[in-house]
Amino acid sequence: MKTAVIYARVSSANDRQDTTRQIEDLKRFANSQNIEVISIFEEHISGAKKNEERQVLTDCLQFCIKKNVDYLLLSELSRLGRSTLQVLKSLDMLHESKVSVYIQNLGLYTLQPNGEVNPIASIMVTVLAEMANIERSNITYRLNSGRANYIAKGGKLGRKQGSIKTDDKKKEEYKDTIALLKKGYSIRNIAKLQGIGISTVQRIKNQFIKS
Repeated sequence: MKTAVIYARVSSANDRQDTTRQIEDLKRFANSQNIEVISIFEEHISGAKKNEERQVLTDCLQFCIKKNVDYLLLSELSRLGRSTLQVLKSLDMLHESKVSVYIQNLGLYTLQPNGEVNPIASIMVTVLAEMANIERSNITYRLNSGRANYIAKGGKLGRKQGSIKTDDKKKEEYKDTIALLKKGYSIRNIAKLQGIGISTVQRIKNQFIKS
């Protein structure tokens, strides 16, 4: 039986994001192809971060190479890097060890069954990674332009006065989270149970739980 590793990432900036859907979709795919998933790597970090700053991704790539797995399963190409160069560098590392990357939203394997690079996948990966770069640049430009225009018209950035939650409001909103912290549950488990971000649980712990 062929073996595979799943890598799933969501941005830590949005507490409502979760890796569950990515993982479950890729598990179903692996099962349908008679592929054994031997490990799952989950990461909560902004896609804008460089690969060198994404420790879980680094560990995942090293695991794939060391364990000689057949496939690395991804929900989409952006999970592999924020720039074209980083994506191609990661692919080169994997391909040298004959690890094929399956990109679910494209339905493509980066290696052919004989271990050679899939030329169609190679072209699509390069083009799509570059298009993503251009789109990120356009978004950044629009945001900066919008801010500059807003400020030029007298607008002020930052929170509106009185918008910051009081401690009492936070305690009420996160009372269940605080209760679980007091019972000794781990931050990661609480985040999953409550459907909120790990960073949010950590802030609540720092603010309301005495060490």
